Amino acid sequence: MTREVDRRRTFAIISHPDAGKTTLTEKLLLYGGAIHLAGSVKARRAERHATSDWMELEKERGISVTSSVLQFDYEGYRINLLDTPGHQDFSEDTYRTLVASDSAIMLLDNRKGVEEQTRKLFEVCKLRRIPIFTFVNKCDRAGEDPLRLLDDVESDLGLRCFPVSWPIHRGNEFLGVYDRLAGTVSLFDRGGDHGARRAQVLAGGLEDQVVLDRLGDQVVARLRDDLELLDMAGSEFDADAVAAGELSPVFFGSALTNFGVEPLLRRFLEFSPPPPPRRTEDGAEIEPGKPEFTGFVFKIQANMDPRHRDRIAFVRICSGRFEPGLGVRNTRTGSLLRLTHPQQFMARERQIVTEAWAGDVIGIHDRGELRIGDTLSADGEVRFGGIPRFSPEHFARVRVADPLRRKQLDTGLRQLSEEGAAQVFHEDVQAGHTPIVGAVGLLQFDVLLHRLEHEYGARAMLDRLDYQFARWVDGPDADIRRVARGQGRLLVYDTRERPLILFGSRWALQHSEEREDALTFHSIAP
Repeated sequence: MTREVDRRRTFAIISHPDAGKTTLTEKLLLYGGAIHLAGSVKARRAERHATSDWMELEKERGISVTSSVLQFDYEGYRINLLDTPGHQDFSEDTYRTLVASDSAIMLLDNRKGVEEQTRKLFEVCKLRRIPIFTFVNKCDRAGEDPLRLLDDVESDLGLRCFPVSWPIHRGNEFLGVYDRLAGTVSLFDRGGDHGARRAQVLAGGLEDQVVLDRLGDQVVARLRDDLELLDMAGSEFDADAVAAGELSPVFFGSALTNFGVEPLLRRFLEFSPPPPPRRTEDGAEIEPGKPEFTGFVFKIQANMDPRHRDRIAFVRICSGRFEPGLGVRNTRTGSLLRLTHPQQFMARERQIVTEAWAGDVIGIHDRGELRIGDTLSADGEVRFGGIPRFSPEHFARVRVADPLRRKQLDTGLRQLSEEGAAQVFHEDVQAGHTPIVGAVGLLQFDVLLHRLEHEYGARAMLDRLDYQFARWVDGPDADIRRVARGQGRLLVYDTRERPLILFGSRWALQHSEEREDALTFHSIAP
């Protein structure tokens, strides 16, 4: 068990939109041997699509709108890459995935440095104190000075940096990288296949004549100056500080051309942690080497296989060994489950699992019994901390074009709400009212309508509502209803019949929070 757990690496990639996250994901799969030809992320009709983008809408738009699980073996490691949406409108899905990750690769655009979405996702990693590895992408284009980018990370995020690799340029031409820990140079050849295959590489030391001839005296002199400055003014490498999330190893490269991707992968696997202990709601820690199986549901995805209308719950294993037929208890409901046909994934592609260990992610068929955040345990009443839902910022009533398809609409809304694609509310706890949907970002509405039509046969329309804020509220029912009767407010209930008040302005929200002593307002579902 110790050997199997120690070789697991479970991580996510975080970035601002358009930093190249899907491209980097594809190239890690290429170098890890999981695929033999990297797909296009431009969604051109004549080219392959990215492996991680399996949903039809993703292929149409060339963006990632749902997280996917990518599992493969590389040089003795079992890698669980949890690919997440890059678009900020789907940040809640990314947050849930980060809860299941043990480390993260933070991707930066070499012309823009730290951006808004990067900051938000970094804060999630910081709260969980997970190690962060930084990859500065797009170094094949002119960008900011590397030293300035490092300073940007340290000053903006408060995260110390140690550049493990350093970019080598001749003018605007990106030649390769220097590994400061090994003292070696990797020079890459840009092939004519647009990065579909591994880049050819020439490796050697700074004293090797073939390397010196390839670089030239001027490039070598500048590289030596940069390295001397880093040694004098930069942070020392400290593996313990990396493991604590206090020091970020930094790598430079270009995911598009494959420059610097393999050095990142090798060093990441070397320094990233195996599965750590997981804390329960009562403060206890479950060690990954504990024999009894425990895990939690961090994602639910319906209709991954449209032919079978299946529903898969993704479970992060926290301890023990999984075998087919294992009996576990859902500690939220107390019900017993037998995991008979669990699966592992390469995006939509799947295979039956014969065994899995702490750190792995498995998919189990769900008949609607599981919820995001549920703990599955073969060892009594273990409960890991829940995965919160954030209050939406956009609201709309949803109605079906054909009234005879209302049943399909209700089924679709229920299942999409359970998997976290949108939040669904009603104005009364009794059924029959026109449902209201809430989203963190407007693009979620487009995805919702697309999936309702193509997966559930319910072509729907949205009527936007002029509310900007939502708060779950605790307190006497009479006080809740009184406050909700104010101008620019609306009382709704979520799928668990918890009351929320929608507010049309920040002033109305702040006014209620300051004056209503008997009520407690929550921006995250209690």
